[in-house]
Amino acid sequence: MKESALIKALATMLPQQLALDLAAEFIAMRQDLTSGTLGRSAPGKFVETLVQAMEHLETGGYSKKPNVDQYLRDVQSRPGLDDGLRICAARLARAMYALRSKRSIAHKGTVDPNTYDLEFLLSAAQWILSELVRLAAGTTMQNAGSLVKQIQAPVGGLVEDFGHKKLVLAELSAREELLVLLQREYPNAVKLRDLVTWMDRRSSSTVRSALRAMWKDRAVEKAVDGSYIITSLGLTEARGVLASLA
Repeated sequence: MKESALIKALATMLPQQLALDLAAEFIAMRQDLTSGTLGRSAPGKFVETLVQAMEHLETGGYSKKPNVDQYLRDVQSRPGLDDGLRICAARLARAMYALRSKRSIAHKGTVDPNTYDLEFLLSAAQWILSELVRLAAGTTMQNAGSLVKQIQAPVGGLVEDFGHKKLVLAELSAREELLVLLQREYPNAVKLRDLVTWMDRRSSSTVRSALRAMWKDRAVEKAVDGSYIITSLGLTEARGVLASLA
């Protein structure tokens, strides 16, 4: 089952664009956890889209820029929605939004984001999507959860960190492997010698050649000390690689 099956299920009771956005933002969170990339705003976007979806279910329309905190507080006292959304999903979404705001996930905060934050955010998003699918399809939570799980392969295992070395476990081209590694380290630069060590199943000349091509394509930039950092173009390309693995 692909992402399209989830979108199709959600679109039976939501506008197509909201169904697309919910699925895409869920996949983005999964990709973040897979690659170890933290500090992006997909969880916040997911909650904002959820609020729009709940507004639509409650009133038949939705705000372009909803007041997320106020809506999630107020909706619990209104009887218009199923309790699974009105109470449970709203409280989960408030917790997700709090982490997004207070753990440097979308804004600078006092506590850096970590894999435990993202694991919770992903699990909460999975539960919320399952509840929406349950309501849309008129099925059980078990069956709804199975549909969501079919686009969520086990996460966290794409890059294994041994401390002195990071290993990409998927079969990828040299360029794709570099993209995954550099995205994981972003916004930090990585020294060439570390990349060569991490990719020691390939020759150093292969790694250097791939980096030169990526530099020429503006997917990476080279620092004065010879280290490499992924660019915005490279991040977009890396997300495409991760999407193909999702």
